[in-house]
Amino acid sequence: MTQAPTSNDACLSIVHSLMCHRQGGESESFAKRAIESLVKKLKEKRDELDSLITAITTSGAHSTKCVTIQRTLDGRLQVAGRKGFPHVIYARIWRWPDLHKNELKHCKFCHYAFDLKQDSVCVNPYHYERVVSPGIDLSGLNIQHAAAASAMSHGLPSPMSDSFGGQVAAHVSQSPALSSINAFPPRSSMSATATWVGNNTATYTSSQDPQFWNNNHMQSSDVQPLPPLTNQNPPEFWCTITYFELDQQVGETFKVPYSYARVTVDGYTDPSSLDRFCLGQLSNVHRTETSDKARLHIGKGVQLDYNGEGDVWIRCVSDHSVFVQSYYLDREAGRQPGDAVHKIYPSAYIKVFDIRQCHRQMQEQAATAQAAAAAQAAAVAGNVPGPASVGGIAPAVGLSAAAGIGVDDLRRLCILRLSFVKGWGPDYPRHSIKETPCWIEVQLHRPLQLLDEVLQTMPINEPRPRGFFLG
Repeated sequence: MTQAPTSNDACLSIVHSLMCHRQGGESESFAKRAIESLVKKLKEKRDELDSLITAITTSGAHSTKCVTIQRTLDGRLQVAGRKGFPHVIYARIWRWPDLHKNELKHCKFCHYAFDLKQDSVCVNPYHYERVVSPGIDLSGLNIQHAAAASAMSHGLPSPMSDSFGGQVAAHVSQSPALSSINAFPPRSSMSATATWVGNNTATYTSSQDPQFWNNNHMQSSDVQPLPPLTNQNPPEFWCTITYFELDQQVGETFKVPYSYARVTVDGYTDPSSLDRFCLGQLSNVHRTETSDKARLHIGKGVQLDYNGEGDVWIRCVSDHSVFVQSYYLDREAGRQPGDAVHKIYPSAYIKVFDIRQCHRQMQEQAATAQAAAAAQAAAVAGNVPGPASVGGIAPAVGLSAAAGIGVDDLRRLCILRLSFVKGWGPDYPRHSIKETPCWIEVQLHRPLQLLDEVLQTMPINEPRPRGFFLG
């Protein structure tokens, strides 16, 4: 662990160290200007500068003194052309990125708190506590919770809405505007039956916990558990996560071991751990202003849960929606694979990957592709077979397409892609996820292991589809 600087160190070193602890409440450039300004003002007050360094680098673990700056005439501090209350600015940078100005209350031991109207103002973030502002209306929250509780008491899923907006499906966990709640969906569906609004928008009204879902969708109480899909030991990691800004990978790939069934991907700047990938600490010399702004809104991000033999659920814990590419959700919505983008609202908990469905798809596609390749080989030899010999695909129509399926196409079944804050597709100026400012790709290792098995069991003396080999 890098040793924290002291007041004797150069301003540049101190600023760099303090920047590493920012929580993403302000843009990187604004935070740097604000921290530089503060460090320069404290250079002549070394004890207070040391208190600031200790408070920030230990996350308030040690008792520290007031860290003061001169109060201005209107009480506000100007940084990079913006004005704000100084104690709020620094609390947003280092403690609460979504803080509002009326939510701070000073601790009793703070002698120069902003509210005390002294000539100097304490900006030590750990000399303040966050409180709920009386001006924030919580009635809507209570109504939503009551609606969810009422739904559950009637044996219904808690309210959630999904919609495809121009091939975008939206998923929310609560919506006070919903006038009714659908009954249980079909067993094959991940949520309530879709209600289409316009040509490309589907609305759902459920968001389920996996255990609740399983308990309520059994045909009988004595259903035997399904046998495992493979007897192979699972890979060392259940998934790897790669972070991108536009079309550029940023940072190293993050690997999640099987011992952690839940991983969090957030926008904070804490050092990453085995079950938490913090995107806020990743630097990119080519970062655009659009990416910089979007990263500020990642916040608490998402949680990915590994369930059963390989199913994956996503919970959006950010204050902003996330957009997901999921072949499972495509199929449940009746769309072609890769045809839709699914908008998941804050607090929604959605199943985005089903390993058994994926296994069936890869088996079917691999078999179809192999049969098509065999049929093509026969056609070249002058023996054109009928449609039945290529799995019902007429050679004149679907043969080339089926034979063109390769490993990369099957690997896509094992991958999830998720964009923070910004969507893409026909309804957006961004046509591809590679045009979104910040997104992640999640490779699921258990289904990739199953894919390897599927390919290895294909007869070696038969014509093999394009790219069907594993390095």
